[in-house]
Amino acid sequence: MDVRGRATQEQLPTEPPGRMNGGPSYNVGHSNAAQESRLKLVEEYAGVGSLRCGDRTIAAIPYRISRFQGMALSGLPIPGLHRIEGTLALANVPAAADLVGADVTLELEDGRSLALTVADDSGRVLAEGHGPRRGCGCC
Repeated sequence: MDVRGRATQEQLPTEPPGRMNGGPSYNVGHSNAAQESRLKLVEEYAGVGSLRCGDRTIAAIPYRISRFQGMALSGLPIPGLHRIEGTLALANVPAAADLVGADVTLELEDGRSLALTVADDSGRVLAEGHGPRRGCGCC
């Protein structure tokens, strides 16, 4: 210990806390970044918006979207690490199956827009990462 009662470098553990003393580790991932972060629900959107695919507007679509932000263990957000997932009500959209795998833009009721990818014909949508092609309209 130093004069302030803090552990010196020699006294600090050399293994992550979950692995000390042969205990189990519950952090899954191969990088330190994955072990030092988690996703936190920061926003939920629900309403009726317009769906665009390319240059055409397809329809007014009810939606429910959740936005998760990557957070460091310190509690601070990690810029660029986010996930958007949710559902669109595609039951009344003709040829909804043709939208699977397509990049679409959902214009929310509040005027914001999200770039999403349609994951399946039930209306599940996803976006990850950062930038205009990844669900973020800030750059």
